[in-house]
Amino acid sequence: MLRRRVGPRAAAGCGARRSGEEEKEKAATMPNIKIFSGSSHQDLSQKIADRLGLELGKVVTKKFSNQETCVEIGESVRGEDVYIVQSGCGEINDNLMELLIMINACKIASASRVTAVIPCFPYARQDKKDKSRAPISAKLVANMLSVAGADHIITMDLHASQIQGFFDIPVDNLYAEPAVLKWIKENIAEWKNCTIVSPDAGGAKRVTSIADRLNVDFALIHKERKKANEVDRMVLVGDVKDRVAILVDDMADTCGTICHAADKLVSAGATKVYAILTHGIFSGPAISRINNACFEAVVVTNTIPQEDKMKQCPKIQVIDISMILAEAIRRTHNGESVSYLFSHVPL
Repeated sequence: MLRRRVGPRAAAGCGARRSGEEEKEKAATMPNIKIFSGSSHQDLSQKIADRLGLELGKVVTKKFSNQETCVEIGESVRGEDVYIVQSGCGEINDNLMELLIMINACKIASASRVTAVIPCFPYARQDKKDKSRAPISAKLVANMLSVAGADHIITMDLHASQIQGFFDIPVDNLYAEPAVLKWIKENIAEWKNCTIVSPDAGGAKRVTSIADRLNVDFALIHKERKKANEVDRMVLVGDVKDRVAILVDDMADTCGTICHAADKLVSAGATKVYAILTHGIFSGPAISRINNACFEAVVVTNTIPQEDKMKQCPKIQVIDISMILAEAIRRTHNGESVSYLFSHVPL
């Protein structure tokens, strides 16, 4: 997409021509591809398209008076490799239904392949039957995507990696870890004197991987389940005394766990506490809790829109992961491996 810049006329003209030529070159290397954006995160979709030198496809979404979702694809997708970007956030149920309809609309319009790019996978926390008569909603969502016509799924940091096994189609579960490592090295001066901490036992594998790549120590917080009339007790396993503690998790919703964990780390002697999360859901009292907590910063990726939350909480910072998703789309379209993205941040 050609953008004009304010400045001297000659320089602006030269820059515009150069930008246009670069985008034409990119588009020429990626023929027969269309990228569409759902309603959930149009800013991320636009960043992905810009990085690929493509324009977002035309799509109109509207609601009937009875609140049914109607989607109109505004251009031909016959024989095209279609990518639909829709994150599991905001009005989750409406956005999920919109994604399913968009997939189906492209499929019955003779798209050669339809890939759903879902940065934050909806219902990922309902991945197992943990009590009697409980649903496995993540499996249901997987079935719905397949029935709608999706041929491929691209997502990031699934809450439970076994969700990939719920699908009978290819699923690329990308990791925010390379971008997180880059942020730590560029923004925390004392990163060599830090301890990477998991707020629960389930995240141990994630934090040990980051700690190993930074060559620093790791710790975890074990939550002892409460008995009747008793509150949960957190037990720190590891040493953070006189060190910078970096809490790492895949998502935070109401932020009760990470805020209590931060207090535990400070009481254990940590000099500073950061939290780094892939998916910042931040619902309910989350913002108030973060504002009142002892964090230096709470860092999240932009798999979920954060503009409004950043206005409410100056501690929130964002890591852009659009380049990872864009490169995954490029490699998928060209039939290349995406394994490179598991350990590198593309330029």
